[in-house]
Amino acid sequence: MFKVFLNNFRNIGISAHIDAGKTTTTERILYYAGVNYKIGEVHEGKATMDWMDQEQERGITINSASTTVFWKNFVNKEFYKINIIDTPGHVDFTIEVERSMRVIDGACMIYCAVSGIQSQSESVWRQSIKHGVSKIIFINKMDRIGNNFYKIYEDLKNKLKANPLPVYIPYFFNNCFNGLIDLLNYKLLLWNERDNGMTFSYFDIPSNYLNLSLKWRNNLIDICVSDSDDLISKYFNNVLNNIDIVLSIRKKTISNYIQPMLCGSSFKNKGVQCLLDCITNYLPSPLDFSKIKVFSHNNDLVDLDISDNKFFIALAFKIISYPFIGQLVFFRVYSGKLSIGDYVLNSNKNKKEKISRILRIHANHKEDIKFVERGDIVAAPGLKTVTTGDTLCDINNFIILDSISFPEPVISQSLFVNDKLDEEKVLLILDKFSKEDPSFTFHIDNNTKQIIISGMGELHLEVTIEKIRREYNINLFTEKPKVSYKETSSKPVFNIEGKYIRQSGGRGQYGHVFINLEPAPRGTGSKFINRIKSGSIPKEYIKPIEKSFSDCLNYGCLKGFPIIDVIVYLIDGSYHEVDSSENAFKIAFNIAFKEAFKNSNPIILEPIMIIDVEVPLEFSSLVLSDLSSKRGILLEISDIFNDYKLIKCNIPLSEIFNYSTVLRSLTKGRGSYNSRLAFYSEIPLIISKNIL
Repeated sequence: MFKVFLNNFRNIGISAHIDAGKTTTTERILYYAGVNYKIGEVHEGKATMDWMDQEQERGITINSASTTVFWKNFVNKEFYKINIIDTPGHVDFTIEVERSMRVIDGACMIYCAVSGIQSQSESVWRQSIKHGVSKIIFINKMDRIGNNFYKIYEDLKNKLKANPLPVYIPYFFNNCFNGLIDLLNYKLLLWNERDNGMTFSYFDIPSNYLNLSLKWRNNLIDICVSDSDDLISKYFNNVLNNIDIVLSIRKKTISNYIQPMLCGSSFKNKGVQCLLDCITNYLPSPLDFSKIKVFSHNNDLVDLDISDNKFFIALAFKIISYPFIGQLVFFRVYSGKLSIGDYVLNSNKNKKEKISRILRIHANHKEDIKFVERGDIVAAPGLKTVTTGDTLCDINNFIILDSISFPEPVISQSLFVNDKLDEEKVLLILDKFSKEDPSFTFHIDNNTKQIIISGMGELHLEVTIEKIRREYNINLFTEKPKVSYKETSSKPVFNIEGKYIRQSGGRGQYGHVFINLEPAPRGTGSKFINRIKSGSIPKEYIKPIEKSFSDCLNYGCLKGFPIIDVIVYLIDGSYHEVDSSENAFKIAFNIAFKEAFKNSNPIILEPIMIIDVEVPLEFSSLVLSDLSSKRGILLEISDIFNDYKLIKCNIPLSEIFNYSTVLRSLTKGRGSYNSRLAFYSEIPLIISKNIL
């Protein structure tokens, strides 16, 4: 273990589209940094960072995994501590990227040298801009046929509006990727294949690469000195050195003006050491940020100066439940120091928590440590009140940090349990999962009585269900949820009588009412209005009648759907001094209501959603056409990020079950949407006939 000063801390995320090589790159980082003595391969199901069974079986990352490595920089020979979060690339697990971006300082964006910029690449880039994360760019898989480093360079500028700055360019020998040209040192790097690329050597740049190398080195220097009179003077006086260039690149990277760019092949063990040097040279340390966003007393976001490092402040960004440990809370420390035995305040809940253990996490392995300081990312068990996005602070210094925004679920399914005895157990499990993953939600539909689970995509829900089956041995299955249709009246009816008389020896039953029923304006709800003035029905029976009205709204006469938006007036009736009772008047009103509703020309209403669809301009006409075919009504089209359009429309809920799959197919995976209930509307006659 090395003593590392705070200015040599790096908190980074590794992000990209699925199958760009994030986890493979992380495995090489662990190997070259000396954490692992053996390289774990994703395709063999042995990757250290993909430790879940489902990750190893599917060959994809599902949960973001964190680890810590120490790296000795080849330029300044100093040791650096790098906290790494390996994030998923599949769009269904975008929440993992969102909460990781919230707590990291820099990111390594990985792109496939053949596939280039793909759909999730754009999403991740937008997330990094949202959180102001500094970036370096690594073009992976340069050993593949069809690689094109320079085309991706242009695509980064055109598609993402990035400002990439190549600091290494690829070197090919006999049309095969063989090494890198270091533009800073103006040398060729070749790796030793006999020791898995652990060692490499510098050579003079071959003559056929001199012109190309000079061109890109001049580009590098031009950008570095462009806005500094001091550096321009040094350049013309021929005293500009590598340290000046590195510091200039670092300053511009931290300000998000440029993104240093390099390439390699993680699978072939080429370029990873250069990537680690770029991480330590150019990405920010915790000391580069002296202020954080907190909520003021007026609930406004303001800047808080943390340069004095006086009070403990941290953000809980992830929760995982482990066997034998329980709930493990991951948090990033922004200020201060925390030791075992200390108390912290969960300021969002205003609850005190005692820190019994502090753990440094390496994938699914845990190491106990005695304390944690500013800039570090660790975990702690036993924090019962903490949920994702909560602030942990000094008990005498109340602070609430800007929390984490979570995407709305886009797909829902009905969940069925084969054994009804397991249903309550499943609800507790779902509650635990929803705390771990805020993009996964569930509820019991009041109308259909189904358990409805919602998430970011089919794979997201599939993985969650599979996890319940495996870990808890519960047999589950899913299907498309039912639409929550409603019934209402379409015309008023008057003076409808309901009479209940029963005589069976002794005291009888007598209830007698007259009611009017009329449609209420859509969305205003149902109302019961008492207009009895002459005392024809005693006051003590009015409340039971109103309760009967509430019960009647649960089942309509067409298909038993709940009734909404009706107004019932109780206008008259009669009673018997001996035989009348609360129950008799309830039954009498029930008879009158059913008769009135049946005569009011009842209709079926369907839920109409407002849907916001974000799509690239090139696919907007396709998406509009598809929405139109689904009975969508266009409300608005507006411009958003980088040639993206926001399409807002009203559309029936029944038409957008599994819409995320359709949208991704139409937009090559680049579209996204969210929806919310707008209102209920009369269903078209042909669809109503099918339902009936």
